[in-house]
Amino acid sequence: MAQWKPTPGDAKQRINEQIRISPVRVIGADGSQLGILPLEKAMETARSAQLDLVEVAPNDRPPVCRIMDFGKYKYQQKKRQHKGHSHQVKIKEIRVRPKTGGHDLAVKVNKTREFLTNKDKVIISVVFRGREMAHIEEGRKILNGILDQLGDVSKIEAPPVHHGRRMVCTLAPK
Repeated sequence: MAQWKPTPGDAKQRINEQIRISPVRVIGADGSQLGILPLEKAMETARSAQLDLVEVAPNDRPPVCRIMDFGKYKYQQKKRQHKGHSHQVKIKEIRVRPKTGGHDLAVKVNKTREFLTNKDKVIISVVFRGREMAHIEEGRKILNGILDQLGDVSKIEAPPVHHGRRMVCTLAPK
């Protein structure tokens, strides 16, 4: 049986000798209903299984008690509490120009792939300057090439759109 030390978080939960009200509704270690038993009989059943009698619903009449390993139960509760921390999705941006070289594009694609595998969203921007505005199709070719290379790790969240001097596309991880 677990040795119980009270902590501020479990002031409500009574186990073994702390349970005062008799009779109690008992749920077995396997989840089966054992019925309404006198407190002494319920304690005896829990001791014979080398487990604890834990009051799970003290406000019910009769109170509901479960036969379980209290130490393991507390550990699992604490573990569940810590599991709630999740990845904060960030939005990263990759900027290229219509005349960006092939190797430079490969480096940017690899960096984008890294962002996507870390569950971050990525905005890919093709920036046009000066006379490059006359050749928007070059920028579209580059953007489509990048999207093709990243098709296995991403899905297109916002399709390529032209805004002034920029062509923008948003990718989300698969």
